[in-house]
Amino acid sequence: MPTLPWTIPNPASPNTQAFVMASRFEVRSFADVPRFFLKSLSAWRQVRSAPGALGASLIAQPLKRTFFTLSAWEGRDALYAYAKAEPHRSIMNGLRSTMRDSTFTFWVVPVGELPIAWENAKRQLAEQARLDAAKGGAGR
Repeated sequence: MPTLPWTIPNPASPNTQAFVMASRFEVRSFADVPRFFLKSLSAWRQVRSAPGALGASLIAQPLKRTFFTLSAWEGRDALYAYAKAEPHRSIMNGLRSTMRDSTFTFWVVPVGELPIAWENAKRQLAEQARLDAAKGGAGR
């Protein structure tokens, strides 16, 4: 499946910082892929109207049972408000049992660096996965 392109829900204020989050999810089985994919599209629709969302993109790799998200926010509080809001909150709670592995990473960039390149996000995720593994699997 192609990448859902970087979408800009809200314009960024010039000369500010963006709080960036990248995630990688791997579901346990191929049977979990359709459900995870449909639920991720619902969360995608939510982020497109979320207060404080500066941009977002999604990669689905159904044959690898893997999904990536990338988003930028006005700040940590805006991201956490989105994560706690419905339908995202129920979606994530409902999908927990289907997860084989997940990685989350966060960093701050000047808004002038948006959109974040997927190559950069995947590099950040790989580094975070290495750190998590060194800590005994934290974040999984």
